[in-house]
Amino acid sequence: MNRTEFIIATAVILFVAFATGWFANWLVHRFTRVKQSDVADLDRMSQELHEAEETRDQAITYLQQREAELTNQLSQTEAELRATMDGLRDARQESDELRAYVDRMKAGQT
Repeated sequence: MNRTEFIIATAVILFVAFATGWFANWLVHRFTRVKQSDVADLDRMSQELHEAEETRDQAITYLQQREAELTNQLSQTEAELRATMDGLRDARQESDELRAYVDRMKAGQT
């Protein structure tokens, strides 16, 4: 093989390598290309996800506030119940004392 044949063979090999690389690059871009409709769908889905997260955060905040209100209301109701039970206990005790006093008075009159 003389010098001219060697140069031509090297040129052919380099051209085949270039063509193979270009074809592989074209295939990769062809299969991995993102369509505009896909990008639009991804943008829409990301916006909907963002709105859903905001709605969830608002719901969590509302539930926490509502829970605090109900806990406060329950505490107040329990305090009122204790006060009412104490008043009822005092009224029963007073009524028993008055009944005993009336019984003693009746017993003393006879």
